[in-house]
Amino acid sequence: MHIIDLLPDDDPRIGQCAALLVDGFRDHWPAAWPDMGAALTEVRECLAPGRIARVAVDDDGATLGWIGGTPNYGGNVWELHPLVVRPDRQGQGIGRALVADLEALVAGRGGLTLWLGSDDEDDMTSLAGVDLYGDIVGHLARLRNLRRHPYEFYLKCGFSVAGVVPDANGRGKPDILMAKRV
Repeated sequence: MHIIDLLPDDDPRIGQCAALLVDGFRDHWPAAWPDMGAALTEVRECLAPGRIARVAVDDDGATLGWIGGTPNYGGNVWELHPLVVRPDRQGQGIGRALVADLEALVAGRGGLTLWLGSDDEDDMTSLAGVDLYGDIVGHLARLRNLRRHPYEFYLKCGFSVAGVVPDANGRGKPDILMAKRV
């Protein structure tokens, strides 16, 4: 496996990346990219000048996963968005490699922090289905993964839970905010 830039004129690979978004988010976040049109729009937005879009490919050139990065706060902080790995290749280090690659590129551009939001729209954590406003910090302190929510993957990559946006995706459907110094 190696990681390469996703290029704006590589229409076949852009299509593969869009298909990964639809397939990879279908089970728990189906509204994120419900169809190829929405996914293609996302991929093309990630190719805007100043952004980072990288693809993991196998030795035969097949797309295994991809990651995007967007600068914020004058380039001091970058958002990791999106990250997707082909479902049949998850758990093989591809996601970690993509995150590490993005971190290195962000640091090379003078970035200090990488952040992301990891939605819980499908009752995968102890934050879902709860009115968080009564004790946001307490709920965060008691955060538990109930059904393989990806926030634990990001913890293993060195991210910390930095906050939560209650009801970001509807009542009881929060967005877990995570950050990491690069």
